[in-house]
Amino acid sequence: QVQFVESGGGLVQSGGSLRLSCTASGTTFSITAMGWYRQAPGKQREFVAAISNLRSTIYTDSVKGRFIISRDNAKNTVYLQMNSLKPEDTGVYYCNFRYDPRAWGRGTQVTVSS
Repeated sequence: QVQFVESGGGLVQSGGSLRLSCTASGTTFSITAMGWYRQAPGKQREFVAAISNLRSTIYTDSVKGRFIISRDNAKNTVYLQMNSLKPEDTGVYYCNFRYDPRAWGRGTQVTVSS
């Protein structure tokens, strides 16, 4: 059974930074493309960034140049470095497979104050 555990969220002022982590279990992590997603209050969950097993990356337009996704296969962990945070980045952040998402973890709350 695949499980994802996200951490690293918090309250930060506009312009600040946070680094999120997500550890996966029950999967062959190293060969799997991973993604970060977020859900703002009252909105649907949306794609933020993804990284392939070969470490190619893709970002949604609103975070390009500010967020960096990376992975450590030895730790079964994917990271999201978030810089120059804006209030519109507020939400619960989740990780999952880039393709064929499984059951979602609890996520980690990110709140950016103006």
